[in-house]
Amino acid sequence: MNYIKHLTAIFEIMDSDSRLTPFHVSLYMSLFRCWNHNFFHNPVSISRDEIMKMAKIGSANTYVRCLKELHLWNYIRYEPSYNRHKGSLVYLYTFDNSTDNASVMPVRPFINNINIVNKENLIEQAQNFESKNLDMKSNEEEKEKFRQKKKSEETNPSGSIPPPLEHVKIYFDEKNFPAVEAEKFFNYFESNGWLVGGRAKMKDWKAAARNWILNIPKFAPKPKPPQSNSSQPNTPKNYGEPL
Repeated sequence: MNYIKHLTAIFEIMDSDSRLTPFHVSLYMSLFRCWNHNFFHNPVSISRDEIMKMAKIGSANTYVRCLKELHLWNYIRYEPSYNRHKGSLVYLYTFDNSTDNASVMPVRPFINNINIVNKENLIEQAQNFESKNLDMKSNEEEKEKFRQKKKSEETNPSGSIPPPLEHVKIYFDEKNFPAVEAEKFFNYFESNGWLVGGRAKMKDWKAAARNWILNIPKFAPKPKPPQSNSSQPNTPKNYGEPL
């Protein structure tokens, strides 16, 4: 096996694999050192305390998890030992094309596997990023609407005198009255300077609008009484009847 080609290839693969953490890289390099001391013969018997010290990993849980993940992702083959007097076995794969050592297991097809996984991760990250952007955009739109509403209330609060005609129409519509009544109300008080009773300055136009609505039936035109036939001028008079 070519030492330089192997390391160059494994570094390229690690650069493209977003699943790896510094613990994975440090652990793999420690296993590679043991493999080198074993003249690149598989398997390599390892001791947990020794490898943790070499890899600068302080947690046994992190050490075991990273070993299993390196095995799962096809960087190594890990065969744990449950005997305290016997070390676990690790097989390291070669990532170059040399065949100097027949005992080394050349396994390269899984690189395509990593690329597929990495591509899926990139797609998922892009979707998450787009989703976050949409959420941020929605939040910004809501904030902008709130700012516009607040600005509108500051420049023209709902109780200000005189109110905008649109506000009056909305208020009358909420009370189930047509826009024409809102225009009548607005035009009347606009013409007298928004005075109540022609003298006092209006303080609450909504209260005035409610009074206007209560008085609408009073100003509704009354139906004319039907006229009798005798009062109609075109009705012919019968002079044969006695007075």
